[in-house]
Amino acid sequence: MSTTASGVQVYSCEYDAQHHLAWVFKSPLATLYDTSGQAVIKHAAGPSWQADDGSRIVGHVLAQTPSATAESIPQLLLETHSAGASGTLSNIRYVQRINTVGGLMPAAACTAEHQTGSSPYIANYAFYK
Repeated sequence: MSTTASGVQVYSCEYDAQHHLAWVFKSPLATLYDTSGQAVIKHAAGPSWQADDGSRIVGHVLAQTPSATAESIPQLLLETHSAGASGTLSNIRYVQRINTVGGLMPAAACTAEHQTGSSPYIANYAFYK
């Protein structure tokens, strides 16, 4: 299954090891659309993907490569496991994020601990059994 995502990458302002405030990736928040433009999957923290039928998968990164588009989040290959009801996503084993545009940490410096910021992004997601 191939989808197109539109959403944001959410960042939180936290202290690093040198006790300086810096943006840290927190989670994605995106809607994935099928080839006809129908919203079919919600993408959130975990990372996780949940279909309208209640099926849900959670993944972890196996590999990443820089985006072909400058100033964009990397392309990823993730391995997943089912974490919800039986349905569209329950047999998906891998998710690939490609053609990423945007999503890097906010350009403005963070100024307060736990402050949040977001950056819009688009990408294609391919789901494999």
